[in-house]
Amino acid sequence: MKKENMVHVTTGTYKSFFSITIENKQISIEMVPELGGKLVSIVYKPTGKEWMLDSGHRSLQKPIHGSTFTDWDMSGWDECFPTINACKSGMDKDINLPDHGELWALPWAYKIEENEVVCSVQSLQFPCRFTRRISFPSADRVRLDYRADNDSDQPIPFLWVPHPQFTVTEPTRILLPESMEEMLCVYEGHTLKNGELYAWDDLSLLSPMITGDARKFYYGGQVPVGWSGLYGVESGNFLIVTVPQNKVPYLGVWMDEGMFNDRVTCALEPSIGYYDSLEMAVGNGTAQMIPAKASFEWHLELAIGAGEWRDVINRRDKIS
Repeated sequence: MKKENMVHVTTGTYKSFFSITIENKQISIEMVPELGGKLVSIVYKPTGKEWMLDSGHRSLQKPIHGSTFTDWDMSGWDECFPTINACKSGMDKDINLPDHGELWALPWAYKIEENEVVCSVQSLQFPCRFTRRISFPSADRVRLDYRADNDSDQPIPFLWVPHPQFTVTEPTRILLPESMEEMLCVYEGHTLKNGELYAWDDLSLLSPMITGDARKFYYGGQVPVGWSGLYGVESGNFLIVTVPQNKVPYLGVWMDEGMFNDRVTCALEPSIGYYDSLEMAVGNGTAQMIPAKASFEWHLELAIGAGEWRDVINRRDKIS
């Protein structure tokens, strides 16, 4: 490994919970295995920018499996699998999947390998194991490799999105490719209308001011390009999320201005399945199916920095 990308893994405590920190010279990530593998902190060291919203006045506690997501800490980065909305499983009508899926409310096993942290968890309702590996392919990039293993003799459908509650402490532009000019509203809040298309340029700037509103959008269909991002217009801090669009073909964007959380937050949610409910995704043919005794793998990369975020996209386009 190059000297400028030396990686260190240490253990410690985060709000009384055992935590693991993986970091290099530019980026530090802290995660709590017991809290659904939650990423509680992502810091860009040169500017001190913390990207993850903390629990604030909410108590950070081990959640109860099957409970409602908004009853808990509403912080950090959770993994939603095999659904977001509570629904039937799409495989067995007797299985009721909980709100935001299973993983956020289950303790994960962990393994510290050289320069990487690997966490995994077994579903309580599906014969399926979920694994996430965190590594640093370069000084300014974080890679999350995912794998879902089907241990049964029958295919298993699933939906997945990351649910990172990014902190919004300054006017923040939510970045999408220019070709994604319109987004479909799927949660209208107080001011929009479900099912309507909205010009993204009119909606993409998010203020840190609490309004009590919230909204969610999806790109209508498979994305033409697999990236999205955030840009602080005052500080210049940016974060770019990239996924392989052939494996993660959909994108949702969540904005909460104090309707559910106590501060302004947003989530970039590249998605396997369209949208939010596994039952819906099975019905419309967009759920991913894992064949019997097989697995499905995908990944997500974060590019984090400050300054000209377009350079990151240009480098990505040249590589691909």
